[in-house]
Amino acid sequence: MPKPLRNSASDSAKVAPKILEIKAPRTKGRRQFSASEKLRIMRAAGACGHDELGALLRREGIFHTQLSEWRAAIDRGLTSRKPGPVPKLDAKDVEIDTLKVKVSKLRNELDIVNGLVDL
Repeated sequence: MPKPLRNSASDSAKVAPKILEIKAPRTKGRRQFSASEKLRIMRAAGACGHDELGALLRREGIFHTQLSEWRAAIDRGLTSRKPGPVPKLDAKDVEIDTLKVKVSKLRNELDIVNGLVDL
């Protein structure tokens, strides 16, 4: 941390250089790219020659490793899902699961009854 400048008489004869503090701009965290942005950058990278690719990456603020990961993601199928925890089941999903269990129990009972009728 820079020392504060003094304004005393003995210090006035000395010329103290001013210290400029340069701070990086604050960001909100990691940058998120939508699927359309990724595809746009991938198309631009495909159209670039080898010597132009570095300029494109600097202009977009990405690394070549991100480009490789995006290419692999395109092979798997690109989605625009936001990162985060998997959402929990809502009331409909819980009801569907309970009804599936009930249907399977009733089918088992029906098989038993049909077996008894055949006797």
